[in-house]
Amino acid sequence: MRYFRSILTTVLSSCILFGACVARADDLPQGTAPQAPASKGSTEVTAQKFESVAAVSDPEKAKDGTDLSIGAGGLVSTGNARLIALTANGQFRLRRFDNQFTAAAAGNYSRTAAPGKPLETTVQNLQGKTRYDRFFLVDWTAFLGVQARNDKFQGLDLRLQIDPGIGYYFVNDAKHLFWGEIGYDYLHDIRREDDRVVRDAAGLPTGQILDKTSSVHSGRLFVGYDNQLNEAVTFTMGAEFLQGLSSTSTRRFNGDAKLSSKLGAGFSLATTFSLRYDNEPLPGKENVDTVTALNLVFKLL
Repeated sequence: MRYFRSILTTVLSSCILFGACVARADDLPQGTAPQAPASKGSTEVTAQKFESVAAVSDPEKAKDGTDLSIGAGGLVSTGNARLIALTANGQFRLRRFDNQFTAAAAGNYSRTAAPGKPLETTVQNLQGKTRYDRFFLVDWTAFLGVQARNDKFQGLDLRLQIDPGIGYYFVNDAKHLFWGEIGYDYLHDIRREDDRVVRDAAGLPTGQILDKTSSVHSGRLFVGYDNQLNEAVTFTMGAEFLQGLSSTSTRRFNGDAKLSSKLGAGFSLATTFSLRYDNEPLPGKENVDTVTALNLVFKLL
């Protein structure tokens, strides 16, 4: 039941989201390709986007762009079902000709309890990411991304990822994109003290203590698809596979899908699904996390 309450409160935290073009669902970590043509910058270029793509009449002016989105939300339930959930997020993009910088941050926190039981924390994480892109040779991009995450329930004080690579756009139109990325991923974990203790099925310590830190070197493949179905509706999806190099048994997979509908006056409604798979999670942790969310999004700039 504790596991299901954790999944439920995660979904509720995402559903109350009011704010920015945060994207790829519960989790900032995901495919990092900018969702815009590589050569002209003639659409909205954000690493994570719910807003529909809009064609720009002057591609030269479109190379210069600044976007900022912020949001926050909360949910409180009392009585038979007690729940407190808070979320906040923000995203920034700066595009100047063939250079682009993006940054995003998010935090989620929730507590819940069954009748007669004390409140307990079920979601607690902070996430952030930055990325620099250099577009060249019409359909190519070279990039460097950095991600950081603190997550109590994944047993992490810090998960740092550094992702350099190159990307190529197979379809590179203002309203229709299909691209791939290949690169390298460096992952460095700093584990929480409580989660270093390995426990048996009964929850008793086995005497084994995990190292405080762990590093993994991986190869990275990513495929993304973005299609503006009409002036108001956009469909986006991405899939990322990471294969361990230093430990060939280590594999991770991330998948995201979004369907967004523009409501007008800067608002859009987005339905998102995210899946995160790690074949070697910390002992006692699930190897699959999913989040389905319905988000109301507002863009400031």
